[in-house]
Amino acid sequence: MIVRRIAAWIAASALSVGAFLAIQNLLVPKYMSGIYEGALIGEYYAEPRGHDIVFIGDCEVYETVSPVTLWEEYGITSYIRGGPQQLIWHSYYLLKDALKYEKPRVAVFNILSMQYDEPQSEAYNRLNLDGMRLSPEKLEAASVGAMPGESALSYAFPILRFHDRWSELTDDDFTYYASRRHVSVNGYVMRADIKPVGRIPEGRKLADYSFGDKAMEYLDKMRELCEENGVELMLMKAPTIWPHWYDQWEEQTLAYAEKYGLIYVNLLADAEKAGIDFATDTYDAGLHTNVYGAEKCASYLGQIMRDSYGLPDRRGEPETAALWAGKTDYYNKLKSVQEKEFAETGKISTLVLGE
Repeated sequence: MIVRRIAAWIAASALSVGAFLAIQNLLVPKYMSGIYEGALIGEYYAEPRGHDIVFIGDCEVYETVSPVTLWEEYGITSYIRGGPQQLIWHSYYLLKDALKYEKPRVAVFNILSMQYDEPQSEAYNRLNLDGMRLSPEKLEAASVGAMPGESALSYAFPILRFHDRWSELTDDDFTYYASRRHVSVNGYVMRADIKPVGRIPEGRKLADYSFGDKAMEYLDKMRELCEENGVELMLMKAPTIWPHWYDQWEEQTLAYAEKYGLIYVNLLADAEKAGIDFATDTYDAGLHTNVYGAEKCASYLGQIMRDSYGLPDRRGEPETAALWAGKTDYYNKLKSVQEKEFAETGKISTLVLGE
């Protein structure tokens, strides 16, 4: 009798947990339409491991470097774990999470987010952390970056904040319940439209140009994490005109890189060397690069990475080459579709094939 009761209790508990998780998965936004960036972080877990480079950072990474170009020109494999307004503690915990699955030769951190020393938005917290698998890293990131009134527990159990979303369910919630399509190519979000840089606004004067204590703390943590795992840390700045990058920030970054022997590449300062043309290589007047700028950035960075870190050319590895052949084919098809749309309509509507 006791054994049957225990067995019945276990079965009932399992069913309850299963039902809870099933409902939670239904209610959590899928980010398969509209705000695709919300799906970027979660895509990583379906990706084969063994990347030479993992990029971390905000849109200055996921719209600035083309992994396909790194592959085609250098045989370097890479992945971008980027998200909208990804702050440095997001980047640190996402890198720490990635290092549980693989050990890249190089981790590249986009330095722009050093300007922020405090959380900025719950919405951006969600876009960066919702896609992370449940782990101590996810809970720590949620606790560190929580806005006033936010609960770290709601990141572990999203149903706590989505319980009233029943009336908002769409076809996507059912279509992508079990699996979701990729919205990027190894974390890269493509834009093939063009809007040249016009007037360049001046940066507003700041009361203090020093990077904050919290930002510096997490930069140190990131560097130490890389050292502990035998990973080279590289710093980069995208060739974007705005937000303004102050000379004082550049000086602090250069000093930090020199102190710890890190390579730092400022693609804005090196724009001419990289072949960046601000009349053709941005889709929004200098806030982000388009695919033409991203390819030039990857080409420029790839040579530095190959020469500085001795990264191997993997194009001769049959399995790796076959994997990247598929990625390259999708990339080129999407680029062709976007170029045709832009030529015909002056805008881009297709960000993902198969919409």
